[in-house]
Amino acid sequence: MSSKTTPTIISFNGQEGSGKSTIAKLVAEKLGWPRFYMGQIFRDKATESGLTLVDFLRSLEKDPTKEKEIDSYMDTLVKKNKSFVIEGRVAWHLIPQSIKIYLKVDAQAAAKRIFKVLNEDHARTNEDSGLNSITSIEKSILQRREKDSLRYFNLYGIRQDDENNYDFVIDTTELSIEEVFGNVMEFIERKNN
Repeated sequence: MSSKTTPTIISFNGQEGSGKSTIAKLVAEKLGWPRFYMGQIFRDKATESGLTLVDFLRSLEKDPTKEKEIDSYMDTLVKKNKSFVIEGRVAWHLIPQSIKIYLKVDAQAAAKRIFKVLNEDHARTNEDSGLNSITSIEKSILQRREKDSLRYFNLYGIRQDDENNYDFVIDTTELSIEEVFGNVMEFIERKNN
């Protein structure tokens, strides 16, 4: 990074299996910044409520104010941290001053990646009933994309998957993790100079 001392926040969003979590972690490690993952916050809230993540998300659909309360956590992060990396569906919208990065991937390629991870973690495979083939995972990905798009449109009037909302969009379908990371870091460095 340059010697520029301006605080910087980098927000990541992306499609399932695009590598967004991996890249967000690598960027945070490279910069020596904290990383926040909104998905984990939702999982923690579900556990606190005694619900599965799926049931917790259903409860948020019935009462959107609860989701907005969770999202307001991002305001706290901005107040407490000069620079950080955040991964979340609406982080780009709620932290508009962030460098907004979006990772996309072909649904079939994403399904293959997720299937590989699930097979490497047998306990998780058994836990995720119905996600036992590339075809079933691809179907689940496409359903989730549609559901997430509608959910955030209803909640904030935004299209979280519209590439025009981001400063940098990268298709990871044919790229290695190293290539994606290199491209993302190059963009961040250019943006900060």
